[in-house]
Amino acid sequence: MSEPRKSKSEQKLIGTPMRKVEGLSKSTGRATYTDDIALPGMLHGKILRSPHPHARIVSIDASAAEALEGVHAVITGEDMPTCYGIIPWTPDEYPLCLDRVRYVGDGVAAVAAVDEDTAIRALDLIDVDYEVLHAFLDPHEAAEADGSTAYIHEPKKEGWNGNVTKMVHLEFGEVDDLMDMSDVVVEGDYLFEGTTHAPIEPHCAIGQWDGVGRLTVWSATQVPHYLHRELARVLGLDQAQVRVLQPLVGGAFGGKSEPFDLEFCVGKLAMLTGRPVKILYTREEVFYSHRGRHPFHMTYRTGATSEGKLTSVDAKILLDGGAYASFGLVTTYYSGQLLCAPYEMPAYRFDSKRVYTNKPACGPKRGHGSVQPRFAFEIQLDKLAERLGIDPIEFRRRNFIGENTRTVNELRVTSNGFLECLDAVQRASGWDEKFRTMPFGRGIGVAGSTYISGTNYPIYPNEMPQSAVQMQIDRSGRVAVFSGASEIGQGCDSVVAYIAAEELGVPLEWVRVLRGDTDFTPVDLGAYSSRVTFMLGNAAIDAAKKLKALVQKAVAAAWEVKPAEVLLADGFAVWAPDTSRQMPIAEAFNLAEAEFGTLGSTGWYNTPKDVHGEYRGGTIGASPAYSFTAHVAEVDVDVETGIVDVKKIWVAHDCGRALNPILVEGQMEGSAYMGFGEALMEEQLFKDADHGRAGLHNAPSLLDYRIPTSLDTPELESLIVESIDPEGPYGAKEAGEGPLHPSIPAIANAIYDAIGVRMDRLPFSPPHVWRAVEASRDQGSLGKPEGPRTLASPPDVEAEPVHAD
Repeated sequence: MSEPRKSKSEQKLIGTPMRKVEGLSKSTGRATYTDDIALPGMLHGKILRSPHPHARIVSIDASAAEALEGVHAVITGEDMPTCYGIIPWTPDEYPLCLDRVRYVGDGVAAVAAVDEDTAIRALDLIDVDYEVLHAFLDPHEAAEADGSTAYIHEPKKEGWNGNVTKMVHLEFGEVDDLMDMSDVVVEGDYLFEGTTHAPIEPHCAIGQWDGVGRLTVWSATQVPHYLHRELARVLGLDQAQVRVLQPLVGGAFGGKSEPFDLEFCVGKLAMLTGRPVKILYTREEVFYSHRGRHPFHMTYRTGATSEGKLTSVDAKILLDGGAYASFGLVTTYYSGQLLCAPYEMPAYRFDSKRVYTNKPACGPKRGHGSVQPRFAFEIQLDKLAERLGIDPIEFRRRNFIGENTRTVNELRVTSNGFLECLDAVQRASGWDEKFRTMPFGRGIGVAGSTYISGTNYPIYPNEMPQSAVQMQIDRSGRVAVFSGASEIGQGCDSVVAYIAAEELGVPLEWVRVLRGDTDFTPVDLGAYSSRVTFMLGNAAIDAAKKLKALVQKAVAAAWEVKPAEVLLADGFAVWAPDTSRQMPIAEAFNLAEAEFGTLGSTGWYNTPKDVHGEYRGGTIGASPAYSFTAHVAEVDVDVETGIVDVKKIWVAHDCGRALNPILVEGQMEGSAYMGFGEALMEEQLFKDADHGRAGLHNAPSLLDYRIPTSLDTPELESLIVESIDPEGPYGAKEAGEGPLHPSIPAIANAIYDAIGVRMDRLPFSPPHVWRAVEASRDQGSLGKPEGPRTLASPPDVEAEPVHAD
């Protein structure tokens, strides 16, 4: 059983429900997004895209387009012949294709014109001669290619398959020996179909060249710093000549976490024309730009003892990466490295291979690289539990890895509230009364997971801080925070405002956050890998405490007391021994400015170095802290139609400390919603030669690509667990991605509890479920599974989860 943790915060604001600082401007329509910006003399750009999944570019004739009235410039790949990529070791893209296209939608040429209609007409006038090549649309075919037809990329070395991006083989412990000694072994094949992000806001960028050597680009990006670096390198500019501005972003989920063709094109076109240029993707272009969830083909063998302890795990994974590397090197490692908690594994091996295919490139989507293997592994655990006659929650408890420990692949784990998460969902869902006891067609399932609170290392190697802020106090009492973090809706502007208000004792309304401008804010690496709260939060605390110390010292001198006795709260400086002795906070700030000069500070955060093993790839998956999650899902299954109706999902998440419970619950519910959508509906599919034009997207619109509406979404109950991480800001860890992972396997396990049918491929759409039901009916195995011989221990009644009021 888990020990209850008490979470009585010493802070006044932190841990209480608060508004988002930009919430009112968004809800009233006052917020400015990239496409809202209109600059004087602005031109509009469009990109000509390949109609073929794989072809050589023989020639491009743009003369007719250049002659069209209203066209100011046309560019092709030859105008930007520098290769780029988000991962420094795998650059394989050009802003516009040079000699070959690799998927339907690959950019070939771009036009800047007086309006969008003229730009579109100009695209029709560009004549491109293609030599069509064999298209690899199946990852297994791509993996087995022998060079008899053109590879998608040139081989890295002689004898290498040019369709392979990355192969990883890592082994920890005596995998084969322990598997052979296991009392029970289960093996399964799993397919996680690809999915995409579907943000509300399409990609958009604006370029402006000032004529004296400075390029400014506005972009709906998640990574202004990395975009800033790549723009300078590809366009041949010094980084000091480039400024990137990030307006508010209308959703991203990983889909805007690397540079895209439109950002380079607006920069180059602006430099050529001397006028601002905007490019806004159509919704169809968003689907083809993709960078979403990789399709995973997975085989798992998992062993356990008769007492229900894991012995050995062996995984083989084939990743369908699409046409370019993107984050694929990292994804290939993540597919195995992030599976080793929250359960103890004496031995573990994974073989992962990522291949190129002639489809849009896959990349990071919420829960990057670890959602797919978690789906397979949590079903494996349920299969083991059933074979052993042990309740699935009890089985997971028995394999809990603990806290302040190391995983089998040597990742450091500090705080760990997974047992409390299991307790919370067991109690809230009524698990003990429902599991294996409800009528045929009704079922309940459980799953768990872990996720990183930021990557331990930056994308490009350096020893500089991963996140930093500048903070300034005005004589009026106003506090300004200059932050390079990327506000994509997750609340990072709010986090630094909460911290400034908490530490400096000012009302939240007195804090101004200025961010998203590479000219005026310090570097933060971007909104990815759930890094912002942990890293930016620590940087903000560092800056605020430096200023707080100055104010305390100045007030203490005036009052002739000790600085530690001066409190800053509720707009006042207060003497702790006698709170009737106080002064307005602005007056306290003025005393400090008179004593120490203009009040400003910097704060920064960098990660510890002792959190991973010393082996090739050991740094990938390493994080300063890990969150933990458990879900229980309850479903109704109609075996005649294959329709799965998810009634409710209980979501328990260990976020360290909830800086703002309202925002944490929002992230938990949003994550569970997204997992639910991927479980039941989403498929990023492309036509093959037998079903229309090869390489075309099957449903490139929000009308055809199925995602849940509010009417489809089940009831979601968030249960916050606070383990208080020793290194997180006020003990906080991530909450934006980890709560997604267990939704999918919890629903799969609930379907099995309902009708006795295993769903080992996604999505659980009516056709897929119906076929699985019919196969089970033919085998005579359709029906309610038997209950376990060993029941789950009762949950710890003292460890109550936190709810936002």
